[in-house]
Amino acid sequence: MKNISKILFSIMLLLALNGCSSGDWRTASREPAGIAPDPASTREAVVQVYAAPAWGWRGWFAVHTWIAAKKTGADGYTVYEVIGWRQSRGLPIVRIERDAPDRYWFGRQPELVADFRGQGGDELIARIDAAARSYPWGDTYKAFPGPNSNTFTAWVLEQVPEFKVELPFSAIGSGFRG
Repeated sequence: MKNISKILFSIMLLLALNGCSSGDWRTASREPAGIAPDPASTREAVVQVYAAPAWGWRGWFAVHTWIAAKKTGADGYTVYEVIGWRQSRGLPIVRIERDAPDRYWFGRQPELVADFRGQGGDELIARIDAAARSYPWGDTYKAFPGPNSNTFTAWVLEQVPEFKVELPFSAIGSGFRG
């Protein structure tokens, strides 16, 4: 029994040291996953919430979440998210930029958590944008217990309660309240 415990511990240690991602985060895929509707053929407003496993070993139990929005008739999406490592580079951690809405999160395919389309979408997007820009922890990031990327997504969604979204259990930090 003692040898089995040692073997299991060794296997778990190897898995932890290797993480769940192969390669380097700098070369990991950030390509669109093909989940979001093409803005060239989708005139209606679209709001989507995504979650993807975090990079490396953290992906075993935690996800990164973000919101993507496209106004009626727009030719692209705006992505709303918090990225902690940006702070160490002198960049704002709140990222609001035109981008692919459903990009792989450093090699990990995102999952669609919520999808809203059509009438009322432009008003929803305006409220999401205002909430994202008034996020109270815009200069603070802490992986655990928060505030982090999931705190941001949860906080923005709370400011727009009619867009009823339940983040996954693995969205660690989504319950952070300061």
